[in-house]
Amino acid sequence: MDFKALRIWRLVSRRLIAICAGALVSASAGAAAARTMAITFDDLPTHGALPPGETRLTVVTRIIGALQSRGTPPVYGFANGSPLEREPDLQPVLGAWRSAGFPLGNHTWAHSNLNEETSGAFETDVLRNEPVLKQQMGRADWRWLRFPYLAEGETPEKAAAVRGFLGARGYRIAAVTMDFQDYAFNDPYARCFDKGDLAGVARLERGYLNAAGAEISHARILSMAATGREIPYVLLLHVGAFDAHMLPRLLSLYSENGFRFISLPEAEKDPFYRADVRLDLPASAGGLEAAVAARGLPVPPKPFKLDWLESLCR
Repeated sequence: MDFKALRIWRLVSRRLIAICAGALVSASAGAAAARTMAITFDDLPTHGALPPGETRLTVVTRIIGALQSRGTPPVYGFANGSPLEREPDLQPVLGAWRSAGFPLGNHTWAHSNLNEETSGAFETDVLRNEPVLKQQMGRADWRWLRFPYLAEGETPEKAAAVRGFLGARGYRIAAVTMDFQDYAFNDPYARCFDKGDLAGVARLERGYLNAAGAEISHARILSMAATGREIPYVLLLHVGAFDAHMLPRLLSLYSENGFRFISLPEAEKDPFYRADVRLDLPASAGGLEAAVAARGLPVPPKPFKLDWLESLCR
């Protein structure tokens, strides 16, 4: 942790510590078995660079296998349609996901950033993606949206306009309350694998699990500060080659930390997500960090740094 981050940590008030400490002890002692998590994946059918010998289909097949071996409930994958237009051979990736019994949701056609688009352009991108979902999902529930970049609009007016549009079409928002920036590992993995740098791959493996473990504690602190309890978490992952490589170990890490895997709809029945499933309501603070800030409490930064990934295996 650099000096600036350390200073921020030192500014975390006694009030935040008091809110969290007793509740965390209680949760660890008696409620670990009740800790729950919904796993979700973004960017189907393609995310990040591929190491030699991998294909998009082998990546998603390995992810599916790891999830099935753990007996997870159906896992939502959030899809972009534009890669299918460029590469029709990617269609079997979505087919494999559906054949496994996993649902798909809307991630917009071209992974649009609402903070950089007009509301009208963003809505058009949502609509353009719907035929892809209807084709794959049939009568099943595909009306969940994951905002690309988790960007829900940089102004209250834009956010409200898009919420109104989505609500009128029956959407719910797939929130994120646990995120260790897994996406950042996929490109370095492809570089290290291509170079045959086994030490580099091993460092990535350690860093990935360390970040995931640190994020568990971070999310728990935020949840206690925001709500006084542990909410059902919604985990964000991506369909990258390194995610596929690490997923069996990652799922073991969560199990060892007392998590039971649940579906996204089950997780978002929790009152914390009320404004994500009721789009006729005003937008919530948006995520645990914002919920903590809305209470006037200091928000601790992520307890891991990933800047070392950029230079690895160059």
